[in-house]
This record gives sequence, C-alpha cells and structure tokens, in this order.
Amino acid sequence: MRSDSELIRSGSEVECQVAAVRDQNRDTNEDEMRILNIGSINIDHVYKVDHFVRAGETIGGLSYSIFAGGKGFNQSIALARAGASTLHAGRVGEGASWLLQRLAQEGVDTTHVTVGEAATGHAIIQVTPDGENAIVLYGGANQLLSEVDVESALSSCSPGDYLLVQNETSCVAQAIQKAHDNGLRIVFNPAPMTADVLSYPLECVDIFILNETEAEGLTGKTDLADIIASMRDRFPSSAAVLTLGSKGAIYFDASSVHQKSALLVDAVDTTAAGDTFIGFFLGELMLTGDPVKALTQGCHAAAICVTRAGASDSIPLRKELETIAVHQDSKAIISVIINMNSSPSIHSIA
Repeated sequence: MRSDSELIRSGSEVECQVAAVRDQNRDTNEDEMRILNIGSINIDHVYKVDHFVRAGETIGGLSYSIFAGGKGFNQSIALARAGASTLHAGRVGEGASWLLQRLAQEGVDTTHVTVGEAATGHAIIQVTPDGENAIVLYGGANQLLSEVDVESALSSCSPGDYLLVQNETSCVAQAIQKAHDNGLRIVFNPAPMTADVLSYPLECVDIFILNETEAEGLTGKTDLADIIASMRDRFPSSAAVLTLGSKGAIYFDASSVHQKSALLVDAVDTTAAGDTFIGFFLGELMLTGDPVKALTQGCHAAAICVTRAGASDSIPLRKELETIAVHQDSKAIISVIINMNSSPSIHSIA
C-alpha cells in the first residue's frame, strides 16, 4: 500500500516535466481564458481482481494500490497537462493536504478548495485483467459543497471563461445557473447519471460530454442516431460529445457531426480514460477553438492513458501526444457534415 508521503513524492517526480509543458503551452497573459472545474476530489482504493465480485461472493484481490482520484480531480489534472489555465473548486476532509499538493504541483489553482471535518470522498475500484473497472463511490466531503462556495469560486472567473462540472458534488444545478448568469461557457459531464440531472437547468449548458450510459439516461434513447436527434431537438443551441470507449468519440452540434476512431492499444486500466479525454478535448478546444482537433487530441490522450495503471497517475503529458502517428488508415478521422436539407456526406481525412 502506498502512503500519502509516497504519493506526494511520486507526484513531485513529474512536477518539473509538467511545469515545462505547462509553460510551453500556456499564455501567461492575465487576460488568458481560464476554466473553473467545480468537481470531486477522492482517494481511489484500487484492487486488481480476476473478475468483478458477484452477489454473495468473496474474492481475493491480486494487488492493492492507493491513488489520488475523483472525476473532478482527474479532469483538472488532465486540463492542466493539456495546457489549460485551470482552477479547481471543491471540498476535502482533514488529512487530505497531499491531494491539494498534487493539484498545485500540476499548476492547478486550489484557492477555492476548502478543508472540513467530513471524510474525503473515496472510491473502491475493481480492475480486471482486461483493464475494465467497476467502482463503488462514497461522496463524503464532495457532497458538502455550498452555494457560498460556488459563488466564491465563480467570482474568480470572467465572462467567456469556461465552467466544467460533473455530478459528483452538491450544488451542481446552482453552479450551472449562476455560471450562465455570469456569462461563462458551461461544460457538463453528468457522471454519474442520476434522475435529478433531468431537473437541472440543462438549457444553460453549452457542451455536454456523455458516455453511452449517460446519453441513454439523458435522452431515453439507445441508438446513436436517435440520441443525436433527441439532443438536437431538446438542446438546439448546445453541442455534445459522445465518448464511445474503444470505438472512439463523436462531436456534434446543430449542423455537423465529427467522429474520431479510437487508437488500437493494449488496455491496462480504463479508470481515467473518460476524464483524460475531457481534459484534453477541452484544453485543445480552448487553445484552438476547433472541435475536430479537440476530438483527436482527446482520443489520443485517452489511448495513452489506458495503457497505464491508476487514475490521475495515468494521464499523459501534452508532449507525449506528439509521438502518436496520426496518419494511419485504420485510425483516420471520419468527418460527417450534415446538411439539414440533404443526405449526410461522409469524408475520411487521412
């Protein structure tokens, strides 16, 4: 089992590399665009197992490790490593200072992370030999985020900045509404997908980022074309990204669809794949404004991530993506440009 001090040291080992990449890719101008991530901070307890435990069954774990995690934490690490100017807001319990040190080492502003008496959120994660995972999550301090916390964090942002929220903390609906009122661009990753998400002010969301389960929960549809049609009908002013695991990802808005195939890799652990995709997709989108480039960057980062164990520890540096050969026929970008008055035209871009 890895101690807190060991985890801090392991984070320090990459600090210089991360700082160099961050300085290389980030404009230090005070007017630069920023992203505020109001998200969870967890401790991940990871057990490698032969298979997921079944009801009434007791199994032995093959190994046990402790990692810093939580969807919010992972996404902030990914954003920072992608070159985005990142602020994190959230809550942790006492004894979790090493988690904040990890964020700070990556260049994430933790001014709006508060420490309280409740236990830090944590997850029990089973990982099978093929890299799939099953997770039991305890929200802990993440569920004590208040409206005052949200308003304080948003006061650090300017119109045109981004807000990223998941569904692992309290006050998500309030954060979305307040950020919209303040002129921020809102990105919502409804994970985990719960019934109360449907009561959130979703019309305020600029970009939805969903996996297939979350898309089904939001639309009631399972067919990809039906999901896209439903999202366009309900949220005509919004864009969305569907992450499809080994099948890649799709970006669509009111008039176009772009799909990126996944790179073929030997998966070790998929725990942070979605969070890595989100961080690098948004980082590239903030940098270039190009959703197709952002889709590619997100998929490539996720492909590297799944070849490594752990959650935040598996997230690549931006410079690692430069080593990926993108001109592979089997991994080309498929761009589908939809004209609402005619049949779609499909173009494969080598």
